[in-house]
Amino acid sequence: MTAPNELRLLPWSGPEDKPCYLSTDDRGGYVSRLADNVEAAQLGSAAELLEQASEALDDQDAALEEMRRLAKELTGALRDVLRVATSRGHLLAVSEPLEPAH
Repeated sequence: MTAPNELRLLPWSGPEDKPCYLSTDDRGGYVSRLADNVEAAQLGSAAELLEQASEALDDQDAALEEMRRLAKELTGALRDVLRVATSRGHLLAVSEPLEPAH
């Protein structure tokens, strides 16, 4: 098992919207691969939403309701991307220790 400071933040929430963590030595295990796939899907969705947002902002006739829906979806995507960035940043810090400055 991994040390407590090596837990992986998973890209989904648990009960009461609390973070879920994975403790394993097997980065190629089922849950690790599932988390990788979910993260990839979340990042892909965020990229698509960013394109939609750019188009909507260029559209002077965009309806207020459409903009609200888009803002809500962007908020969810940003939350997902932030979770992915936090998780991957932690994984990098754990797996690739910094070299001492010379």
